[in-house]
Amino acid sequence: MEDRTAPGLWLELVSSEHKSYADRADELISFPGISSAWWGSNANPGRDDLPRKIPEFSTLGIFEVGDTFSAPEVPVGTTGLYFRRTPRPGQGVLTGAPTTGVLLVLISPRTAAGAVPLRDWADFVHIRHIAEVAVPGYCMITPYESSDGGDPRFLHLYEMDSADPEATFASMRPLVEKRLGKPGSAAFDAWAWHEELRILYVNTFGRAGVIPPAVR
Repeated sequence: MEDRTAPGLWLELVSSEHKSYADRADELISFPGISSAWWGSNANPGRDDLPRKIPEFSTLGIFEVGDTFSAPEVPVGTTGLYFRRTPRPGQGVLTGAPTTGVLLVLISPRTAAGAVPLRDWADFVHIRHIAEVAVPGYCMITPYESSDGGDPRFLHLYEMDSADPEATFASMRPLVEKRLGKPGSAAFDAWAWHEELRILYVNTFGRAGVIPPAVR
């Protein structure tokens, strides 16, 4: 079971690799404040069904971090993002199975005043209904906020225990439609969109490696 419980996450978005990412994870796991590592391969390169402002990348590194963590330097071809847990809890289920895939969602408000309304919509409407339809293969959905309030402002980390994270993600929308109605209905449209929503990146990743805390 690999549901995320640490105060924060350090993400590395890797567009080009000069060595195996396992070597990078082995290097970072000894840094102060880092307790575990998970990395995955892009399951749908070049996704074009959702808006995107962040360039595509091939590997996603996820590190659970504590309060003593400070951001490390990143290699050429890598973008580092530091997020902290939001005060509200994650939603979903604990299955006891390893996290074999993730859906990474990075969003921001369109205006400074829109951060709180966007956060409320995400927690009480969007994520809520996804959790309530109990998508097979979905586990915990945990919200995070940028450590410096920058862009992207929010991270939603969807953990999966399925063999095919992209197929699992694709199965989610029909279940929500069955619950709320088709696109164009008031309930579905309120779930799918918010006036402050700016989508920066959405994609799935399948697990390539992991260093759990017990291995250290």
